[in-house]
Amino acid sequence: MDPTEAGARVAAVLPSVLTDLEELVAIPSIAFPGYPPEPVHAMAARTLALFQEAGFTDAYLADVPHGYPPVVGEIQGPPGSPVVTLYAHYDVQPAPASQGWTTDPWVATHRDGRIYGRGAADDKGGLAIHLATLRALDGKPPCTVRLVVEGMEETNSNLEEFVVAHPDLFRCDLFVVCDMGNLRVGEPSLTTTLRGDVACVVTVSTLSFPLHSGVFGGPAPDAMMALARLLSSLLDDAGDVAVDGVTRFDWTGAEQSEEEFLDSAGLLPGVRTAGTGSISTRLWSRPSVSAIGVDTMSIEGSSNVLHPTASAKLSMRIVPGADPEAELDALVHHLETHAPWGAQVSVERVKAAPPFTCATDGPGYAAARRALRAAYGEDAGDVGSGGSIPLLQTLASVSPGAEFVLWGPEDMALSRIHASDESVDPTEIEKMAVAQVLLLEELARSSSGA
Repeated sequence: MDPTEAGARVAAVLPSVLTDLEELVAIPSIAFPGYPPEPVHAMAARTLALFQEAGFTDAYLADVPHGYPPVVGEIQGPPGSPVVTLYAHYDVQPAPASQGWTTDPWVATHRDGRIYGRGAADDKGGLAIHLATLRALDGKPPCTVRLVVEGMEETNSNLEEFVVAHPDLFRCDLFVVCDMGNLRVGEPSLTTTLRGDVACVVTVSTLSFPLHSGVFGGPAPDAMMALARLLSSLLDDAGDVAVDGVTRFDWTGAEQSEEEFLDSAGLLPGVRTAGTGSISTRLWSRPSVSAIGVDTMSIEGSSNVLHPTASAKLSMRIVPGADPEAELDALVHHLETHAPWGAQVSVERVKAAPPFTCATDGPGYAAARRALRAAYGEDAGDVGSGGSIPLLQTLASVSPGAEFVLWGPEDMALSRIHASDESVDPTEIEKMAVAQVLLLEELARSSSGA
């Protein structure tokens, strides 16, 4: 199939795919604890039905020990043809009103050529790309295609243990992970690296019990202030991570400009970016550390009291090639040795998710580059991602030698995934589907010697 025919086939099915995307956006499939389970189960059932209709007639909701089930399926291709696994996820981030949405996050809203709504890009837009690919091929891909659509990617994933328990379902030649995107709409990108993520909870203690701030304040150290001083020591004056022993390097691939970053980051007037080096270096090949949660007295319940303890949950993104356990060791050592005024520090290790680097010298990756060139009319750049997908290491462990292609509908400049007013450009869904059709066709053709 040539690019013209692939484009025509995808264009013909795109209206129905976008209608399905609108329906899926309306389902608040938030898999986080504390949210109602019914919408997530409804999303799982609807995802299964859509892919069964698209050609995965034997697809099913897999039985998992806990949480929400993945959708798993397979379409057999000709004997000896390559095996390609398509990945996406059907769960989404929460969308609280406090984020400042200007549209209803659970209504797909068309504005300025984009579709707004929670999950429109991440990752129901990825589902749309896979559906468009299958429909354009009439549900009969030229090689063996497997499907795995996860239901808990945004929270505590249960898919890794399922993969380990059922490795035969995931052995393939190429994984196509449709949960990324281009730097800019219309400019193709392949994501080659993902930062890892290590996390811990640090607790600072200074007193045996609370004290009156007027009677004891000054010489008696408040735990919250001690915690604040400790957290501030994690960054230097420029905003770079000041933890000794962490890995960092300069990015050499495609660049995201500072102007593009500022357009999407929502910095308040007068606020400057933190850190040194190019934006791409700071995003993809330097560590970053954030306090993602703090426990102390609420403002509403506060009184004139010095606090004896205070805690914070820290997340440190680590760069490709770094050892997550060693990076977490460095973070813990810093916390244990930098507390002010002799404050006692205890650290609970929570997470050590590894970074991931794609091999870029295999036939699948080369075919993906050619497919993007044909779909977009220009060569793809290599980009990184600050996000983490620990599942990829598990997939690589059960399918040694498999290649990975990471792409998708989430253009970095405007999609605002995980934030308010998340959106997707439907032309990205269309072109990425064309690229996937061409990729499958080329892989099948190469294996047959044609």
